[in-house]
Amino acid sequence: MANNNLNTLEQLSGTWTGTNRLWMMPTDPALESPTTLTISTAAQDKFALWRYTWIYDGDPKEGLLLFSRRPQAGKVQAAWIDSWHMDTVMMVMEGTVDAGGRVSLLGHYAAPPGPDWGWRIELEAPSGTSVRLLMFNITPDGEAYPAVEAVYGRA
Repeated sequence: MANNNLNTLEQLSGTWTGTNRLWMMPTDPALESPTTLTISTAAQDKFALWRYTWIYDGDPKEGLLLFSRRPQAGKVQAAWIDSWHMDTVMMVMEGTVDAGGRVSLLGHYAAPPGPDWGWRIELEAPSGTSVRLLMFNITPDGEAYPAVEAVYGRA
């Protein structure tokens, strides 16, 4: 992903496989599982669709990121769902695409009875031969810590 937008997504379209690492708490060891990622476009190439699978405690999980593009502003919006992280709720996220093509999205989720927490997703594909998906939990005080890292290669 380069040129300050998602136009090179077509080069990433296809099926990817890799390893997913999940941290329950910042000091916990990572839980690893196999993961798959399918990248495609939708609505006449105006949207990017990333569908992924992973495993937690022996149970298959899946998620989806749907991106809309606003390349003239260097901005991107996304809707994120995940069968484990989000249950039946959808998170709407806003973010940017930097000059190197790295996407950074920010959303929030309710954490009753306290204030909402933040969630950041970062995507990068520096060479077009690998894809890295990072997710960070953000405390109400603004402290971010890794929650998920998935690294993919072409299937």
